[in-house]
Amino acid sequence: MGLVDTHCHLQDRAFDEDREAVIARALDALEWVVVIGDSLASSEAAAALTREGVFAAVGVHPYHPEQVDDAGVAVLRELAKRPGVVAIGEIGLDYYKHNNAPRDAQQEAFRRQLDLAVELILPVVIHNRDSHEDLAAILDAYAGRLPGGIMHCFAGDAAFVERCLQWGFHVSFAGNLTFPKAGAVREAARAVPLNRLLVETDSPYLAPQPVRGKRCEPAYVAHTAATLAEVFGLAPEDLASRTTENARELFRIS
Repeated sequence: MGLVDTHCHLQDRAFDEDREAVIARALDALEWVVVIGDSLASSEAAAALTREGVFAAVGVHPYHPEQVDDAGVAVLRELAKRPGVVAIGEIGLDYYKHNNAPRDAQQEAFRRQLDLAVELILPVVIHNRDSHEDLAAILDAYAGRLPGGIMHCFAGDAAFVERCLQWGFHVSFAGNLTFPKAGAVREAARAVPLNRLLVETDSPYLAPQPVRGKRCEPAYVAHTAATLAEVFGLAPEDLASRTTENARELFRIS
């Protein structure tokens, strides 16, 4: 069983010049990929890219909470019902200094999209940046109601891994795991049970260390998987088999 990329943004303008070639390389190297939405427009574009080997998630990133009004939720609901759409995301909270979206608006948008995931029985793809406690408080209120989820691009500690597991989530690692100064992330990864482990690229961002500085693309997930295999003391093919089966079960992809 080969690798999959559980989180990429192939609809991003960074791929406008060669998107089909990138998809072809991805499907040559991987079993399948999931293209993640982060706004209403990008969710529409993600859904439009679905085909054999390309799935999508639809959602609004915490940079754009104003899009998650009644009309926006209605758009997401219809997009989520399209063939090939397997999750709600990327949703969550982002309190980093460059995000000017009000925190109360982010929280309301997050709750509304969690409600949609519960309604449609779809897993969620969670974005979390500098917002651990507020994010945890909201997710605690949904305990036992969400049909699974992913803490994407994990950069927390082992204690936060434990909270993710309590919510029934999988934990996904991207190219930052491979960076020389990411020892704390690699240490936290060891706290994730093998049946909750996933890999991703977050392309076009976070190219792993062997290709750092380049535009990231799904085929590069192999570099992150190789580092994760080292962390767990597994052969690369065993790590690939475990993470791909985890993703298949979470997204209910046969």
